[in-house]
Amino acid sequence: MRQVTYSMGCSLDGYVVGPDGGFDWSEPDEEVFAAHIEELRGTSVHLLGRRLYETMLYWETVDQEPGTDHSTTEWARMWRELPKVVFSSTLTEVTGTNTRLATGPLAEEIGRLRSEPGEGEIAIGGAVLAADAADEGLIDEYRPFVYPVLLGGGRPYFPELERRVDLELVSSRAFACGVVAWRYRVVR
Repeated sequence: MRQVTYSMGCSLDGYVVGPDGGFDWSEPDEEVFAAHIEELRGTSVHLLGRRLYETMLYWETVDQEPGTDHSTTEWARMWRELPKVVFSSTLTEVTGTNTRLATGPLAEEIGRLRSEPGEGEIAIGGAVLAADAADEGLIDEYRPFVYPVLLGGGRPYFPELERRVDLELVSSRAFACGVVAWRYRVVR
């Protein structure tokens, strides 16, 4: 059965965006960007909340700009090819290559995707959507990329949960720029 993963950059104090909504502090260097590309290779479908969907529309055309580097071109190509499901209570339609609106509740969509044949992970992006998935016990693995910055507030990477969730460290990787990537499996 395909696993559900939640991977995003966050500050050392646990926020994906700061109090002002900014995330300019999380722009990856080449080494971190290469790790994100490698992670995307193992993904078969990406679930997004509305805010992340709107942010990621950038990748639909960025590689058409003159002087675009190879890594950006590679990510953009992979992103367009990847099936994406957007969860939103306000959008009535979405644009973007291989992108559709969710047709059912999160647990139902994930259940259907898990039962489909094929390989690859089901990635969740967006802190609000991930919080909903965590509340329902749908996340199998957490993968924060922790940046060496303290924001003091904003939108948290980890949701406030009603219950304890035990995690097992799968791997950790420190990058030269100070970012640390962890992989934690949910212990069931």
